[in-house]
Amino acid sequence: TIFYQIELTAKYTKMLGAQLFGRLGIGLTPEEFSTLDTLSSNDGLCQRDLAKLILKDRANTGKLLDSLEAKGLIERELSVKNNRPVKFVRITEEGLKKTKETYEKLTPHHEKVEERIKNSDLEKIGELLKDLREIMEDSMEIDI
Repeated sequence: TIFYQIELTAKYTKMLGAQLFGRLGIGLTPEEFSTLDTLSSNDGLCQRDLAKLILKDRANTGKLLDSLEAKGLIERELSVKNNRPVKFVRITEEGLKKTKETYEKLTPHHEKVEERIKNSDLEKIGELLKDLREIMEDSMEIDI
């Protein structure tokens, strides 16, 4: 079924990502990179909003942020939101640099995929997956 194919592809992607990040000496896990990438586009999120974007619970998001903060790639800033103290996450210059370097290291591997699958087909796949994800989001509650 399509759902089996998606699940299998997701598992392969996760395994390949871990292997590739290790082989390239990136110094991040794919999850840490995904978090940095999300923050590079959405700087200044609170942990709860970030957790929703990366589909992790707040505890796992906190562990990722602890690791990224220890590496000097993010900073957390205490502020107030809805009259409650909240820590906002900001990517550092070093974090932006690391994100860019990681993209540069991953580009040749992305190009190998593009050599085998036409760009127009990759765009169609991306659009179809986004449509499917939106349908699924409409049918479920994400409690993060």
